[in-house]
Amino acid sequence: MSFGKIAATASLGGLLFGYDTGVISGALPFIKDQYSLSPGDQGLVVSIALAGAALGAAFAGGIADSLGRRKVIITSAALFVVGALICAFATSYWHLLGGRLVLGLAIGVASMLTPLYLSEMAPADKRGAVVSLNQMCITSGILVSYLVDYLFSHVTGGWRWMLGIGAVPGIILGVGMLFLPDSPRWLAGQGHIDAARDALRRIAGPREVEAQMHELRTDLKRENGRVAPWSEMFSGKAKYALIVGVGLAVFQQITGINTVIYFAPTIFNSAGMPDTSASILATAGVGVVNVVMTYVALRLIDRAGRRSLLLVGLIGMAVTLAILAGGFFIGNSGALAWITTLSVAAYVGFFAIGLGPVFWLLIAEIFPLAVRGRGMSIATVANWVSNLIVSQVFLLLIDGIGSASTFLAFAVLTVAAIFFTLRLVPETKGRSLEEIEADLGGEAHPQSAANASA
Repeated sequence: MSFGKIAATASLGGLLFGYDTGVISGALPFIKDQYSLSPGDQGLVVSIALAGAALGAAFAGGIADSLGRRKVIITSAALFVVGALICAFATSYWHLLGGRLVLGLAIGVASMLTPLYLSEMAPADKRGAVVSLNQMCITSGILVSYLVDYLFSHVTGGWRWMLGIGAVPGIILGVGMLFLPDSPRWLAGQGHIDAARDALRRIAGPREVEAQMHELRTDLKRENGRVAPWSEMFSGKAKYALIVGVGLAVFQQITGINTVIYFAPTIFNSAGMPDTSASILATAGVGVVNVVMTYVALRLIDRAGRRSLLLVGLIGMAVTLAILAGGFFIGNSGALAWITTLSVAAYVGFFAIGLGPVFWLLIAEIFPLAVRGRGMSIATVANWVSNLIVSQVFLLLIDGIGSASTFLAFAVLTVAAIFFTLRLVPETKGRSLEEIEADLGGEAHPQSAANASA
């Protein structure tokens, strides 16, 4: 099997992540009518999946370090299928919440295991594009969910189809992963050297196989065959990676991206859109921008570098959030609708070339092999917990301090993310995972690592 097929199959985890994140926005109005839900009940339908995602991510890393990346991805595929079917055939509100919790667990596992598996399978010179393919699939899944929501919006009981269709890619992912090898880096770390070599032969030529095997042996020798304790996560090079990973995880959410994904129609309505259908159409347009700009990032990330794209994206996000806040401050309904639509589209576009893909790529690159799964778990849990908090307080902020002040606060937090990136985030373009681990050793000063280049 070619590496392209391996990457395409594994990236279905990102598609499912995006689909099950976005689909609830169109299904929720119909679920509300079906079960006569209060605003609090509706919020729980959304937030229980986010809580499940944090829980799934918390356990996935340690399990993946013990049992392997492949087995845990197959388990997540099964959870996607089971959760989608529970939601589709729900007979009560509580039954539906159970299905959403299972889907959340699957989303949490897939959100950290898919980029981890891809980063460990990909050659160094293609790793950025390959792992960013996962982000491309996430944004594509969100867009597909919007289209599916629209197609079934006029069908009786259409919300069941909206949620249930997610079982199809889950089945494809699970079956496809049965035929893929496990990560050669994980296999080597478990002492399965021959299996690691066989896995490498499926994705690389003879010269590359021996070169990568040499790097793996060097890395294993440095680890000396030991099982790293959890305490190692908080010292030396792992501690530095954890600061960067958790910092980017939190900034990805507190700069406001999922308020747009979850509440775009609400934002557009408050800006003076004439009706709900116009707001949904504008939301779909934002989804298209998200996919297109993620593709741009995929093409650039191995040439321009992770840190450069991250900075460009963050600067653009700060500017567009400031414009959006200014539009709401002016409050001219006619012009505000256009300012809001264009600003939100540009904001999402800048996110899609920077903080969106770069966060998931960097956390798959910077952690030492011995604690990589657990490190990614911590960063991913921080991401989902931040997502949950921001999603819960967003509408309260809109009601309490107004739209202008809320988006201005997001702009200020984005500026803080720029300074964080300048000070701490390293450039990992073109280097093997073993080289990155060596460069980010405990003796390296963070600033010197940040200034490193390929």
